[in-house]
Amino acid sequence: MSRSCIVAIDFGTAYSGYAYCLTVNQQEVQRVKRWGRGGGADTAKTPTCILFDENQEFMEFGYKARDKYYEIFKNTNTYFYFKDFKMDLYKQTITKDLVIKDVNKKPMSAMKVFSAALHFLKEDVLKILDKETQNLALDLLDFTWVLTVPAIWDIPARQFMREAAEQAGLVSASTEDKLVIALEPEAASIRCKKLKSEDFMMNEVPVKINLCPGTQYIVVDCGGGTIDITVHEVLEGGDLKELHKASGNNKGGRLVDRKFTRCMRQFFCDGLWEEYEREHPREAQEFMEDFIFFRQSNPTHVRQLDFYKEFKDLVQQKQSRNENVFNPMVGMTFHWTKQPNSESYSAKLEISKRKMEDFYHETLIHVTDCLHEIISKHSAISYILLVGGLSSSHILREHVKREFSDQAEVMCPKTPQEVILKGAVMFGRDQSVIRFRKSAFTYGLTVSNKYDLLKHKLGKKITYKEIGDWCVNLFYKLVGVDEDVGWNETKEYTFYPLLSDQDTMPLSFYRTERHTVTFVDEWGVEGPVASCDVAMPDTTKGKGRGVKVEVYFGSTEMKAKATDLESQSTVSVIMDFITKQ
Repeated sequence: MSRSCIVAIDFGTAYSGYAYCLTVNQQEVQRVKRWGRGGGADTAKTPTCILFDENQEFMEFGYKARDKYYEIFKNTNTYFYFKDFKMDLYKQTITKDLVIKDVNKKPMSAMKVFSAALHFLKEDVLKILDKETQNLALDLLDFTWVLTVPAIWDIPARQFMREAAEQAGLVSASTEDKLVIALEPEAASIRCKKLKSEDFMMNEVPVKINLCPGTQYIVVDCGGGTIDITVHEVLEGGDLKELHKASGNNKGGRLVDRKFTRCMRQFFCDGLWEEYEREHPREAQEFMEDFIFFRQSNPTHVRQLDFYKEFKDLVQQKQSRNENVFNPMVGMTFHWTKQPNSESYSAKLEISKRKMEDFYHETLIHVTDCLHEIISKHSAISYILLVGGLSSSHILREHVKREFSDQAEVMCPKTPQEVILKGAVMFGRDQSVIRFRKSAFTYGLTVSNKYDLLKHKLGKKITYKEIGDWCVNLFYKLVGVDEDVGWNETKEYTFYPLLSDQDTMPLSFYRTERHTVTFVDEWGVEGPVASCDVAMPDTTKGKGRGVKVEVYFGSTEMKAKATDLESQSTVSVIMDFITKQ
């Protein structure tokens, strides 16, 4: 009986969710989990919020975590509440004992926070599947777990997520091959390639798309935390080739929201907005969610936001003391109107289109700069595909279309948040669909060669009684930065011992963004990023014995193994990019 399940978890900065494909007896069921807050929104994702009690024991995740925290926050500050914590892994040194801080600046183990969130999502999946399979024993299912990460994340952050997933129980040490790391724009690209023209829209106008072999296109994943960009060419048979190393920045939707919040603090007088956020965080959060929907709409048609009760009460208190409520600001108008035949007031904020564009300014500049750089190097781009939550924004779509429509067709799927989830499921089924990637680094091993006075530094010379002068710490390049590497491509190398009685061969791997280096201790070289000792117990052949090193470059993670050709003993090389301190 065929029983398999692919589960894709999109662990986002602002929102998270999952999709799955369940196959039982050749019957396939595909679902995207729908989330809701009470009787409210039906969404493909839930807020990436997590709540722990005073003993750092998990309580809730998502909408429930947020609601519970707002319910208790005034009565205790001993609980731990984290939100938007995914970005704590971006562009910083990742250590085994990394600590992150919650919204009230209380520290906690990052591994504990991330693994608890993934454990919740795993358990939620299993509950859904238990109903879906009508109580079929879930341990009979062959699970593949797919975890999405930004393509611009460095390898240590990807490895951290893998370890968090293992601690969460998605896989164990013996089943780690059942956990697949998928790059978010790649997942979106895989899904977009399967969509039909009617599945895309651009400003509510249907457009045509034809991703036939030879077509080159850019995927811009506009998420809550990052803008993540990849470039693909469609190959014969439908597989994809990466044409440009992943690029992007941390200028996603949360930056737009922060700029709006900063503006509100300036617009309302004497700390009014700060008091509102401090005393009524639940309502303030609901208002910010309204703003997220507001920023997705056409600012020419929809320009007003409604305030809620607690904020209106704060305004009335200020007015009763004859205090100013707001500071005049170009593009922002506060409407305070007494309701007819009532003592209540309506409060609305009108935002001009120009002011809304100001909130997006930094994000749009960075998207534009990245796309210009890519198109300058790849002139045959046919499409620019906008995906992710922020791509729902009318301002973002219009800007990209205005800047680049003369060079490529700018398009957006009708469900831009779901394409990553569904594409990740597809990637879990067939990782070879990304047939070629660009190496993000130059990788190499440290080796020794016969010392040459004309080529080598004197300080690198070591003299052996048996073999004379040798130069150490040389960088032996395995693959170069921006070099094409095929899916699961294996490169093999054979190395030999320096000494005839040597019974162990140490191997140390290094990486750099430079194209050419001579020594492993030069500037810009990191490492060792991986190391192992290969036992060579049979010394009868002296220096004629070999160690075969196989390196797998073409997946989202780098792997290697070394084999002593005499004894055939194999050692897996652990690529540990996480700092030990």
